[in-house]
Amino acid sequence: MKPQPLSQIKKELNLQDRDSLINLCLELARFKRDNKEMLSYLLFDRQDEESYISALQADMDQSFDSINNQSHYYIKKSVRKILRELRRFIRYSNRNETAVELLMHFCYRMTLIKPTIFENRVLTNIFWRQIHLIEQKIEKLHEDLQHDYTLELEALIKPYAHDHHIS
Repeated sequence: MKPQPLSQIKKELNLQDRDSLINLCLELARFKRDNKEMLSYLLFDRQDEESYISALQADMDQSFDSINNQSHYYIKKSVRKILRELRRFIRYSNRNETAVELLMHFCYRMTLIKPTIFENRVLTNIFWRQIHLIEQKIEKLHEDLQHDYTLELEALIKPYAHDHHIS
């Protein structure tokens, strides 16, 4: 079954009454976890982006603290899981500032992992891929924010720059 185009869905939603719209939203939230998380963000977190970022950073810290660092295999598995969840929450916000803040925190936490991620090619590539993504997001921001975030990013990667070519 092929879904209707967004314009058609919008027209149909405009024809619905308030109670029907509420029921549709609740059904969507029940149907899939992503829909429920997105709806929660839109209703409760969008108004206070700073608190949203802080809460996600705290969750990320907790996830990084619970990483099994006995081998790089377990570290890779955990880092990928954290990044997958982080991308989902960044997608809900759809703001470049939020993405930059969260990805920089993610990269910072990666540098704290022991044994160091720079002994493993896959983890190193994940780190530098996120740095590259941060650079792309920074380019889309206002000039003042660009300058601030660029300085912050340079401070983050400076100790590791000799190991990698920076664009």
